[in-house]
Amino acid sequence: MSGLKNKVIWLTGASSGIGEALVYELAREGAKLVLSARRKAELERVKHNCTPESQLNIRILPLDLSQPDSLAQATREAIQVFGHVDILINNGGISQRSLIRETTMEVDRRIMEVNYFGAVALTKNLLPHFVDRKAGHFVTLSSVTGKFGTPFRSGYAASKHALHGFFDSVRAEHWKDNIFVTMICPGFINTPITLAALKGDGSPLNEVDKAQAKGKPAEWCAKRIVRAIERKREEVYIGGKEVLGVYIKRLFPSLFSKIIRKVPVR
Repeated sequence: MSGLKNKVIWLTGASSGIGEALVYELAREGAKLVLSARRKAELERVKHNCTPESQLNIRILPLDLSQPDSLAQATREAIQVFGHVDILINNGGISQRSLIRETTMEVDRRIMEVNYFGAVALTKNLLPHFVDRKAGHFVTLSSVTGKFGTPFRSGYAASKHALHGFFDSVRAEHWKDNIFVTMICPGFINTPITLAALKGDGSPLNEVDKAQAKGKPAEWCAKRIVRAIERKREEVYIGGKEVLGVYIKRLFPSLFSKIIRKVPVR
C-alpha cells in the first residue's frame, strides 16, 4: 500500500509540466488532491485525464501566486476542501531565458514574486495548521539552479537559491512539530516551461530550448518526486548528467566556474 494513499495533498502549478505529471502519479497512489494554478480550464483538463475513481478525490482551487493578497483566503479554502491538508507541494513558478544585462528589474521582481514569495506566503499561511496538527510536510520544487547559477537564468537561479535558505530555516525551527521539508531539485526535464519563460523585457520566450527538449520525461521525474515524498527525503537531485554540477560546484568550485561558462544551457 502506498504511503500517500488518502493523504490530502495541495499541489500548485498543477496544470502542466512536472505538476501535471505529479497529478497523475499521485492519483494512482490514491492521494486526495487539491489542484491549483491560474488556468481553471487546464486544471479541469488534468482532472478529467485521471480515472473516474481518482476524480472523486480531486478538487480544483484556482489561484495566482503573483497575487499575494489572495493567498491567505486560498489557504483557508484548501484546508476546507477535505478538512485538513497533509502535504503542500510548492510547484508553481515561472522560468527565465535572458542575459543579466538585458533583464529589467521588473522581470527580476516578477520571478521572485511568483517563485519565492508565492511559495513563502502559502507556507506561512499553512504553517499554523500543520503546527496545530503536529504533522505536515512541505515539498518545494527548486532546481539544480537552486544550487548553482548558470547563464540566462540569473533571476530564476536567485529565486531558487532563496527557497533553500527559507525552507532550511523551516526545517530547523519546526522539526519538533513533526513537520518535514523536502527540496526537489530537477535538472533538464522535458516540459513546456520554457514556452512561458520570461525574456529580458518580460515577454514570453514562446519556444522550447534545446536543453529542455533533450531532458528526462516529466513522468519519469514525477515518479522520483513521489518516492522522495514517501521517504521524507530532505533534498533530492533529479535529472541527467547536469545533476553532477551540484557535486562539482561543492567540491571543486573553481573547476565548476570554468565548466559552466561553456556548457550549453539553451
